[in-house]
Amino acid sequence: MNNFKALMASSDQPESLGFALRNRRFQVFEDLINKNFPEEKTIHILDVGGTAYFWEDKNMVLEGRVKVTLLNLEEEYNLPFGIDSISGDATDLSQFEDNEFDLVFSNSVIEHLYTWKNQKKMAKECMRVGKKFFIQTPNKHFLVEAHYALPLIQYAPKKLAFMVLTKTKISRMRKWKEKDAQQYLDEIRLINEKEMAKLFPGANIYKEKWLGMTKSFTSHNL
Repeated sequence: MNNFKALMASSDQPESLGFALRNRRFQVFEDLINKNFPEEKTIHILDVGGTAYFWEDKNMVLEGRVKVTLLNLEEEYNLPFGIDSISGDATDLSQFEDNEFDLVFSNSVIEHLYTWKNQKKMAKECMRVGKKFFIQTPNKHFLVEAHYALPLIQYAPKKLAFMVLTKTKISRMRKWKEKDAQQYLDEIRLINEKEMAKLFPGANIYKEKWLGMTKSFTSHNL
């Protein structure tokens, strides 16, 4: 029962599976950073779609090990030391030079780009502007769809999914607003393992496991 509650809870909640796996993933990321970059080097990271909330309590930021530039649809303000923010488009990073960043990081963003074409654009841009990359996305075929916390809803027709989200409270114990439900159903295009390999040719793929099932993929070249 505890496993079920953890699975269904929002990843922002400390008791959730998503929160635990995200922390474990960050530990993997931190270990890879330490193996790939000299200890004395300040690592410049572009976080595509990231927020200050994710980074502000991380030791690597607090200790000055990394400097993070957040790129999101809207700029954030009043940020802690070591974190900057700009507005931008994940599919067009033309404001940056080739290899401008030591590393490009992204967490659960690439599946929100509506189309395969846009996902390919983001992947190409991340590999262009970063010497290294670490890009995560939920697994399309995991038992529970990550955004709605509902089993197998990713395979349902969108009209049925819309009705479930807006007419019942079985997704995260609330009815979704029609505008929000439609926005998510339009923008989310989940990615499978083969597609992840096509987006990032030759990359390593770190698989997050839960009860033997792969919950998410992270492509990286660290």
